[in-house]
Amino acid sequence: MTGQLDVIREANLGIIALNRPEAINALSLEMIDGITRALEQWADDHEIRLVLFEGRGPRGFCSGGDVRAVRSSVLAGRAEQADAFFAAEYRMNGIIARYPKPLVALTHGIVMGGGIGIAGHCAFRFTTTEARFAMPEAAIGFTCDVGVNFILAKAPVHRALAFAMTGVPVGAADALALGLTDCAIDPARYDAVRAGIAAAAGATRIEAALGALMQAEMAPVGEAVLCAAADRHAGLDWTDVAAIVGTAGREPQLAQLALRSPTSLVAIAESLHAARRMADITEVLAADLRLARLLSRLPDFAEGVRAVLVDKDQRPDWRPRSLEGVDRSSLLAVIGAG
Repeated sequence: MTGQLDVIREANLGIIALNRPEAINALSLEMIDGITRALEQWADDHEIRLVLFEGRGPRGFCSGGDVRAVRSSVLAGRAEQADAFFAAEYRMNGIIARYPKPLVALTHGIVMGGGIGIAGHCAFRFTTTEARFAMPEAAIGFTCDVGVNFILAKAPVHRALAFAMTGVPVGAADALALGLTDCAIDPARYDAVRAGIAAAAGATRIEAALGALMQAEMAPVGEAVLCAAADRHAGLDWTDVAAIVGTAGREPQLAQLALRSPTSLVAIAESLHAARRMADITEVLAADLRLARLLSRLPDFAEGVRAVLVDKDQRPDWRPRSLEGVDRSSLLAVIGAG
């Protein structure tokens, strides 16, 4: 147990609780290293049969990685510290995605960026109907990372790109449609579902017990609004970023496309298309790391984090300011789009 992370054993259940509620559980390097250590230890612990991820505090499960700290490292001329952060985070994502025991995510409220990188790769994913999911990296000059492209690659490409390129928060219905979660529950049932997950750790057939719990607790979620907006443009050429912004961007739900970093839009589109051709999560995460190293050193990352999270004026000065000025070849070279 650390100040930012609670690692708890309860009989056959291992619990990893993000405990930085004042920052909506934004992931620090300390938290990432703690999660990795716990998972590696429990993988060989015969008493631990199931691991649960949850987040402390009412505001949400996790608001993502601590990109303000990453920006500070880059601006101070210590880009290698940013590289180390991304390498540690993506290694953790890979461990979660390939874990030999059942991993369960029980999320609520804000589930963004690195939070999806934890919860999205779990084998069993519960969320509350009021949760809000987002990969907001296009708003800060970065890219859809933490292996989320591996998940989104299984969704229709127009839906996946609408979600990743706009970066707007979506509700549980869209999260289900995009494959980011498996079961939306009534928030009033949170404690009961958590108790059911804990009970499953002692079941003879853990996976069957968790599946039955999902079936029993699934709540109505309404319309997948963002996916519906993207569906209206399913016939568009979704390899053409300019067409996406100029045509699909006329939809009110997709209007944020015009405000995003042009470099990020190209990086996100190209990396998602590449992920659809990649063999496994390891390959996707390796591409994420190469791209993160490049983008964190470009002006848009420091400027985007400043505008959204530091000064909060929401007025980033992107460089370049247009899609025509983006060096697409340098992005393709690190993504490995082939």
